[in-house]
Amino acid sequence: MENLFRAWREFKRGKTKKTDVAQFDFNLEDNIFKLHDDLARGVYAPRAYESFFVKDPKLRHIHKAHIRDRVLHQALFRVLYPIFDKHFIFDSYSSRVEKGTHAGVNRLESFLRKETNNWTQQVWCLKCDVRKFFDSVDHKILFNLISQKITDERTLKLIEMIIKSFEKSPCKGLPLGNVTSQLFSNIYLNEFDQFAKHELKTKYYARYCDDFVIVNQNREMFESFIPKIRQFLSEKLSLELHPNKIVLRKARQGIDFLGYVVLPHRKVLRTKTKRRMFKRISKDTKPEIIASYLGMLSHGKNERLAKQINLLC
Repeated sequence: MENLFRAWREFKRGKTKKTDVAQFDFNLEDNIFKLHDDLARGVYAPRAYESFFVKDPKLRHIHKAHIRDRVLHQALFRVLYPIFDKHFIFDSYSSRVEKGTHAGVNRLESFLRKETNNWTQQVWCLKCDVRKFFDSVDHKILFNLISQKITDERTLKLIEMIIKSFEKSPCKGLPLGNVTSQLFSNIYLNEFDQFAKHELKTKYYARYCDDFVIVNQNREMFESFIPKIRQFLSEKLSLELHPNKIVLRKARQGIDFLGYVVLPHRKVLRTKTKRRMFKRISKDTKPEIIASYLGMLSHGKNERLAKQINLLC
């Protein structure tokens, strides 16, 4: 019961003005007690997802669970996260405490600086991502990975129910709207992280969700890596490298990663990100949005862009 109430407090942050959140909060104790009772009696069942599209910047198909189910997802996340997070590699940056996009970009910049001996030597960078990752996650593989660490039968039954509550194709897929999907994706791709570190023996490797980069001085080594990576993803995780997003280039040409381009001695905002940002800015733009843009620009050498934003506002 305590976990459910704490999960509710975490879940509702920044959402209190939403109608479904306000309605749930109005009868909070009754709603939490009923959820707890259903779980205790083993009669809990997830409700249907609400489906909609968002542009972020590309069109994404979001599936939002019922608010009652999302509170449960948050409660489950609170229990599972500390169990699994300690087994993840340091350089996994998506949906983790004290990680995120800026930490990932800074880490790549550090890799490049070290491997180039402060940009005095030539190195190569391989950047890839997984094709339709969330749609392709195999339910059986995911559940088997989770059951290696979780042995309680009732908890496993609940996890299996949540996994099976959504399918993009038979027995495959995770919904983009669930907090549990963020953790499940890291559990799933941790298998690849371990392969990259221990089998490929990559010293400079970082991943954010299904995007990953490897830095090395030896171009020929990368040419041997790609078929090995493709084979591991296919055979062990039932995943596929995106054929149009396998990029091997010299570090000095600039490495595009997580919204920034890392160049010698500096990193700048990606051109597409800049265009999208300026399209959204006007005199009527809310101060908190302007502050978030300026905060994003502060992570690179973008003083000129910051001045332009201030002039527009």
